[in-house]
Amino acid sequence: MIDEEICPAEPWQVRETRLDTALLAQTESVFALANGYLGLRGNLDEGEPHEISGTYLNSFYEDRPLPYPEGGYGYPEEGQTVVNVTDGKIVRLTVDDEQFHVGRGVLHSHQRVLDLRAGVLRREVDWESPAGRRVRIRSERLVSFTQRAVAAIVHEVEAVDHEVRITVQSGLAADEEQVKVSDDPRVAAALEDPLEAVEQDTEQHGAVLLHRTRRSRLLLGAGMDHVVSSSAGGEEIDYEEETDVREDWARTTVVTVLPPGGRLRIIKFLAYGWSGSRSTEALRDQVAAALNTARYVGWDGLVAEQRAYLDDFWDSADVEIDGDPALQQAVRFGLFHVLQAGARAEQRPIPGKGLTGPGYDGHAFWDTEGHVLPLLTYTAPRAAADALRWRHSLLPMARQRARMLGLSGAAFPWRTIGGSECSAYWPAGTAALHLNAAIARAVDRYRRITGDTALEQECGLEILVETARLWVSHGHHDADGRWHIDGVTGPDEYSAVADDNVFTNLAAAGNLRAAADACERHPELAERLGVGADEPKTWLHCADTVHIPYDDRLGVHPQSEGFTRYAPWPFPEQRIDGPLMLKAPYFQLYRRQVCKQADLVLAMHWCPEAFTPEQRARNVDYYERITVRDSSLSACTQAVMCADVGHLELAHAYAWEAAMVDLRDLHGNTRDGLHVASLAGAWSAIVEGFGGLRESATGPARIELAPRLPAGITRMRFHLRHSGLRLWVEADHETARVGLRDGHGGRLPILLYGDHVEVNADETVTRPVVRLDPLLPEPQQPPGYAPRPRGPRPAA
Repeated sequence: MIDEEICPAEPWQVRETRLDTALLAQTESVFALANGYLGLRGNLDEGEPHEISGTYLNSFYEDRPLPYPEGGYGYPEEGQTVVNVTDGKIVRLTVDDEQFHVGRGVLHSHQRVLDLRAGVLRREVDWESPAGRRVRIRSERLVSFTQRAVAAIVHEVEAVDHEVRITVQSGLAADEEQVKVSDDPRVAAALEDPLEAVEQDTEQHGAVLLHRTRRSRLLLGAGMDHVVSSSAGGEEIDYEEETDVREDWARTTVVTVLPPGGRLRIIKFLAYGWSGSRSTEALRDQVAAALNTARYVGWDGLVAEQRAYLDDFWDSADVEIDGDPALQQAVRFGLFHVLQAGARAEQRPIPGKGLTGPGYDGHAFWDTEGHVLPLLTYTAPRAAADALRWRHSLLPMARQRARMLGLSGAAFPWRTIGGSECSAYWPAGTAALHLNAAIARAVDRYRRITGDTALEQECGLEILVETARLWVSHGHHDADGRWHIDGVTGPDEYSAVADDNVFTNLAAAGNLRAAADACERHPELAERLGVGADEPKTWLHCADTVHIPYDDRLGVHPQSEGFTRYAPWPFPEQRIDGPLMLKAPYFQLYRRQVCKQADLVLAMHWCPEAFTPEQRARNVDYYERITVRDSSLSACTQAVMCADVGHLELAHAYAWEAAMVDLRDLHGNTRDGLHVASLAGAWSAIVEGFGGLRESATGPARIELAPRLPAGITRMRFHLRHSGLRLWVEADHETARVGLRDGHGGRLPILLYGDHVEVNADETVTRPVVRLDPLLPEPQQPPGYAPRPRGPRPAA
């Protein structure tokens, strides 16, 4: 676990005060840099030691067979796994005749800093070789938000007290040896030598290597170029430079002699590109052009562009928290990494791990639309729109998948990179049809939050129509006229293939209503999509008659029909280390009352209008006692709903857990990449939980707000984009304030503590905080599963 001694709580940076090689895998993920297209794990510049060396390009993958002990109709035959592409991070240093390695000689100091405002990873090292030659090493690294294909590294070596001969070897390396990461089925399948050499070329001060994957036949280009300077006392020092190129590696070597105080500075520019259809010549030229552009802009120019990009992002996305410095750091860390996952994805997926590691094989799940897009729609709407365009690009394959399943419309893949279904376990994959409703919800929310109807006309309506058709073909009416959806798996993967999952039924009903409304807004486009005059009426009838199970005896909603009748899970006195799915067979989990993650509770989060306040309170109380949070997607929703029913201290604990999932490695698998959805969920826990943010279901108000803070947070302020306006919300324990930051004339109707108010740029709306007293005492969790308390506990 990464503790505060190594990583202190600081508001705008993540700083590693000393190097602990036992934590290399985790810090490689934490210090990863990406822009949604290109990702570099936070490996040490010299390449060794490392746990998982990783450089990733969004949607660049290799095919692999999916073996089954027993096959079946409709089972996916091939999977897709993200490829560790050509590594350009490597900058090896030799001091006289000793190669720099943190495990040899004397490491006087070592510090790395991820600067969340500048978007740069900095490293400072004070090292003495076994021969007593001491040098200071400084490096900075960035992956550009403004030049999508470009990364850059500055590497500087300073001689301290002796004249030393310095040799720097800057490299490109393809098909690096990969270590076996874990036996955990969630971790990426091992790939051995997935790349075959195609072409090599020497640049001005570097090289370009082209490779192709052996099975998926995707073409990859990676290039490097350098700017070198060497000086002492203001005088230039001579150096020698040469570049060697082979099929699977290229190396630019710089040699000089530094007197005490002398410095060698190398700026390394990297460029990447890939294609499934373009020629080698075109891709080679694309990479070379990106290198030339980066060299033209220069390191200082790239840094300035990076800061300007992030200044604009933080201006409308920042969350300020007083009273809990660790949560303050963590929520900004999460915002930064969510932006890195999606900013330049540009009609490619946002994987569950972003581009920070090989976990989940690099696949995208419903995490994107369910947890990441709610944040991006409010803070970086262009990235959210591009993620939805990517989903739309999968429609042909989704239609084909639906036909294979005997359904109409489109069935989007549960997990994928290139669009085909890659889940080899159908009860947790194919049967989890709520993915389709989550995608539809993201389409509808984008329009309502941004006010942009162009995306709906471009591709959103088609998604809404095809997902609505899926639900109608799968559901059915009983003799009493109630509409049922049977044989599905809801968000809780410890309960599979159930009937009338409440979350799924409500989400499907929302999908059907959104599709009907959109067809009414765009009748001509709907007609072109083949929507018949009576089809939206059928959708609305299904939505209006959907069956929502309720247990009158217990006064709660069963997660699915009959769930509250199941036997309880036999929780031991002490928590079992590790997720239950690795300790008990699914055969046992599926027939007991135990929840991997929020399911019915998520239904209340997404569809609060379907539950009364008393029902929400009783449901939270019931499901807290049987939820084990073996999924990182759970804590954020539990935070939101605990705050919703008045358990603010418990919500604070869950918000901390969601935010700290990677900074403290709470699930023990940060080594494989960050939990992007949980990091986005930390924003949700704070803004939707403590801020009370909801999209208004009816009336003129666009959003609802009801800020209430736990005892350990003294003040909170957050920023959003809504309807083209920048909104800010601030609250302490006494007063809530809401305002707009856009010029005169901007107006936004909202509900503040249930009152209709209009926010404008000329006047701040101020209200006293309205206290919410919980209807029930704070609930208990299963033994050993209570979240870690935060802040002072209120008096009884």
